[in-house]
Amino acid sequence: MLKDCRTVWVNCLRVIKANIGEQSFKTWFQPIVPVQLHNNVLIIQVPSQFFYEWLEEHYVDVLKKAIYQELGPEGRLEYSIVVDQGNAQTKPRTLNLPTSHKAAGPAPETTPAAALASGPMSSSARNVAAAAAQPAQPATLRNPFEASKAIDRNYLNSQLNHSYTFENYIEGDCNRLSRSAGLAVANKPGTTSFNPLMIYGGVGLGKTHLVQAIGNHIKATNTDKFVLYVSAEKFTNQFIESLRSNAVQDFANFYLLVDILILDDVQFLSGKDKTQEMFFHIFNHLHQAGKQIVMTSDRPPRDLVGLEDRLLSRFKWGLTADLQSPDFETRMAIIQNKMQQDGIDIPPQVVEYLAHSVNTNVRELEGVLISLVAQSSLNRREIDLEMAKQALRHIIEEVEAEVNLDFIQKTCAEYFSVPVELLKAKTRKKEVVTARQVAMYFAKEHTSHSLKSIGHHFGGRDHSTVIHSVQTVSDLIDSDKSFRTTIQELRKKFAGK
Repeated sequence: MLKDCRTVWVNCLRVIKANIGEQSFKTWFQPIVPVQLHNNVLIIQVPSQFFYEWLEEHYVDVLKKAIYQELGPEGRLEYSIVVDQGNAQTKPRTLNLPTSHKAAGPAPETTPAAALASGPMSSSARNVAAAAAQPAQPATLRNPFEASKAIDRNYLNSQLNHSYTFENYIEGDCNRLSRSAGLAVANKPGTTSFNPLMIYGGVGLGKTHLVQAIGNHIKATNTDKFVLYVSAEKFTNQFIESLRSNAVQDFANFYLLVDILILDDVQFLSGKDKTQEMFFHIFNHLHQAGKQIVMTSDRPPRDLVGLEDRLLSRFKWGLTADLQSPDFETRMAIIQNKMQQDGIDIPPQVVEYLAHSVNTNVRELEGVLISLVAQSSLNRREIDLEMAKQALRHIIEEVEAEVNLDFIQKTCAEYFSVPVELLKAKTRKKEVVTARQVAMYFAKEHTSHSLKSIGHHFGGRDHSTVIHSVQTVSDLIDSDKSFRTTIQELRKKFAGK
């Protein structure tokens, strides 16, 4: 019997989905659970009295159509309404009500959710609906903030990637402020001065990981909170679909149910006036109700073009924090953490090579690691330095910087007749020191490596040593004609490299 009712309901959902918008379908029909089918009466379970009333008020015709197609003219629909979620010892308590052809009346007084039917929509919520819904509004609308108390958050999909957590978000100087602010928000959503929290930074620096970590932490520690992650592009597409299907109020009321709204890539709203207007009103309501708002952008609010001033001013109400490109130590930690998660061991020199060579963003670094793991698996070969160099040649266009550094060291060592290894050693012999300083000078001139990175490639020396070497060579070029000739000869070897 349970199988039959599920089959009937699945078929009903196909009919319903073909007649309403995608967002409305996800909001009001995906949470429904078929309970029983007996004598052509299908009983479905809905999470609250409000849910029942909304279906009866807005979707009774499409429900009637679906039941008729599946069960014929004798088919009927009844609701099983959850009025008490219960606990480990007590089963949930439900109330059965029939369907109707008009909006449902007040709930029986024995139902704890009866109070939901009484309050009119707040004036601010009415503004949200009016902001984008030009058609006439239904006469009886429930306050969405009241409704949010009745809907079981377990039924609502937060659209979060559970692999994004604070535990695997590596902290460094490049992201310390943003991570600390994100953790504060995650621990006390809506109650800190970081509301809204705006995280901005370039592509692949970890914005999405951080804000989803906030959402996952809140879901784990505040099970009664409805967390929603959505990209600005998806938000826009949902709004356009709601306009097309004349379901703008469903769209607005759904977002007003949210306790923590995470909007990714807010710059995508640029130039979309109607969507901005809708988001402006949703933002106001959530903020006024003490709900947490988290956003990401590829640039700070002051540099966002095509967004209304009233939106930009609200973005500045809370905290704006940036993410920068990870430094060498952070990149090392990211690689080690990723390899540990995948259960893969790679030599320290490979970790250092990758950390030095991929210095743009984390996403590109992870791409190189995936390529290495794939090559290792396919070729049944341990990951080594040569494999890493081959992987970089195929993935990173700017790999010439690393190749040039090796070439510079080799060329200078040969010119001064010293082994390359001594350039990286601790020896202070004059001929080695001169070769080392010249190699550092050309490394600074011909590669994009930072001073810190250059020093690392010369035996782990610090950036001050590189600065001293570059300055010493520059002074000798100005004061020593013979030395100047030496540099000119070496420069010809690097021409075109």
